[in-house]
Amino acid sequence: MIRQEDVYQIGRMGRAHGLKGEINFQFTDDVWDRAEADYLICEVDGILVPFYLEEYRFRSDSTAIVKLEDLDSADAVRFLVNSPVFIEKKYQKELDEDEVSLAYFIGFQMLDSDTQEPIGIIIDIDDQTDNWLFIVKRPDGSEVMIPAHEEFIAEIRQEKKIMVMDLPIGLLDL
Repeated sequence: MIRQEDVYQIGRMGRAHGLKGEINFQFTDDVWDRAEADYLICEVDGILVPFYLEEYRFRSDSTAIVKLEDLDSADAVRFLVNSPVFIEKKYQKELDEDEVSLAYFIGFQMLDSDTQEPIGIIIDIDDQTDNWLFIVKRPDGSEVMIPAHEEFIAEIRQEKKIMVMDLPIGLLDL
């Protein structure tokens, strides 16, 4: 059984493409291609289900047409339309450190390097500008945006899902 804590979201299925079971896949992380994953995981009725890739081709930097095994018609893939797509975190661990996507860190606890006190939990990544931001839910329920700059990352403890940050004084007060 695939558990939610073992995966992270890399995109969403779009509409069926043609009549032979191909479907549009809008992705935010191409780790599935770089790590040569055999399958993608889709959420179907709240359950994470693996679907093996038969073939795929890229349409753009963020869209691919995928053909999944045993789904051979437009009707057969219709239930996947708008389904979130996930990949197991083990594929990120196979890549070099500089190839890891920031989306991998969603769900990590962020700690202050000086005090080791929790800053909060990374809940999303804002990649709308050239300077990407971690969106962090603070212990009091508020949200704060923190630059996702490697200069501020003091340590990453992957096994414990912890990121230790060395932030400039006053950044959290903005």
